[in-house]
Amino acid sequence: MKVILFGSSGMVGQAVLRECLIDPQIEKVLSIVRRASGLNHVKLEERVHANFLDFSALQQTWRGYDACFFCLGVSSAGMNEHDYRRVTFDFTLAAARLLAQLNPEMTFVYVSGAGTDSSERGRSMWARVKGATENALLALPFKAVMFRPGVIIPLHGIRSRTRSYRMLYTATRPLWGVLRVALPNAVSTSEQVGRAMIAVARDGAPQPIMEVRDINRLGKSA
Repeated sequence: MKVILFGSSGMVGQAVLRECLIDPQIEKVLSIVRRASGLNHVKLEERVHANFLDFSALQQTWRGYDACFFCLGVSSAGMNEHDYRRVTFDFTLAAARLLAQLNPEMTFVYVSGAGTDSSERGRSMWARVKGATENALLALPFKAVMFRPGVIIPLHGIRSRTRSYRMLYTATRPLWGVLRVALPNAVSTSEQVGRAMIAVARDGAPQPIMEVRDINRLGKSA
């Protein structure tokens, strides 16, 4: 399989990239970035692109891909709805609409979040915007799958870019094993999320919206 990856510098994106690079069924990863990472791998191609509202300059290089893993996102903390929607909805749909046109048979996996509001009418701003993004993606003419992870435990040296999250992970590290056992429908590992995405791209998804329990089941059996 050949996959396009967005958000490879974030925690989920790092996990997905790692699993893609070690999976023998993944032939190539095209990572769309704003700044080069310096990472070198025989499977990896990075394409630096500045304008995430217009990807038309990349369309000739986007043909022939089997899947897109869209892991790009930001925390809503301190953001107003307009700015959060620009990154969450506008960036995502700018890429997805073009990919649906170029690769209508591809699988597009979008990282949303547990508690996303599909009605788009709830009180939580981030949940409304995520819900609007999911609904718009599901209306496009390709196989769109929404991943709604909850708490993600980072493995294999993967780290969050958000300082407050890194502090939280450090403080709770002794409890990770307990959390995974006590809350199996709320907690995933970064490895499970990455492996589940690859499984969905390879074999299809049992349903278009994948909650934590679905992600963990596929991540274990991939």
